[in-house]
Amino acid sequence: MIAAPVRGRRRRRSVVDAIASGAMIAAGLGAMIPLFAILVFILLKGIPALNVALITKNLAPPGAHGGGLKNSIVGSLMLIGLTLLIGLPPAIATGVYLAEYGRGKLGFAIRFLVDVLAGVPSIVIGIFVYSAVVLNMGRLHWLTGSDQKFTAFAGGIALALILLPVVARVTEEMLLLVPQLTRESAYALGVPKWRAIVTIVLPAASGGIMTGVVLATARIAGEAAPLLFTALGNNFYSTDIFRPIDALPLRIFIYATGPFQEQHEQAFAGSFVLVMLVLAMSVGARLALQRRQR
Repeated sequence: MIAAPVRGRRRRRSVVDAIASGAMIAAGLGAMIPLFAILVFILLKGIPALNVALITKNLAPPGAHGGGLKNSIVGSLMLIGLTLLIGLPPAIATGVYLAEYGRGKLGFAIRFLVDVLAGVPSIVIGIFVYSAVVLNMGRLHWLTGSDQKFTAFAGGIALALILLPVVARVTEEMLLLVPQLTRESAYALGVPKWRAIVTIVLPAASGGIMTGVVLATARIAGEAAPLLFTALGNNFYSTDIFRPIDALPLRIFIYATGPFQEQHEQAFAGSFVLVMLVLAMSVGARLALQRRQR
């Protein structure tokens, strides 16, 4: 008499568990479908332009056949490097302060302002850097050795302002996940707080921080709006950070809105290269982190 209700409850639990598991699997697959759809779409559209010349040759003159996106790819890599160089130190330092010291009103104010900065549209950041940096670059002729106003340096500053709040908040959250017992063990051994943070807490949270850096890098790698006001773009190969520089998002925008079919194909091929570049950086960061942890 008792076994039948028990078997019935077990059966219902099994059915509910199967339904819930199926729903979660479907949700996971549903999140992957848009990514694969985008990849397949840009790959099919860009196949005619996907060749070795795309990454080994510079831009062709408008209307001419051939050419590649070498200067755009190099420009994007330079802008990413500049952005990380400019933005990572203050971003991680801000996250450390908020997690380890920001308990009072100042910490609350900084946290609020960081969240506001994260919500500022990228084109607004581009206009701000244009007004604050680009228009004043001519005054730095003695330092830069150039009269150029639009520069890769200004583009790096704009992208760093986009990266800063993302990495700062991720750093804060990852540090808060490190058990307090870890800190107290270091303090009990006489280790100063700053040294415990640098040598123990930060390495313990490095995995999550690296993930945040990769996500932020993926975002800035695809930004075009702030670069229109700062880096401007360049039809010629350049590695000078104090001159205009090209970037894949800028070139994709210009080619996609252009009148030539070959440029449209190169725009889709450049989009595929950009996605693969972000994927390579993500995988490389993961492998480097795993090797360090081992």
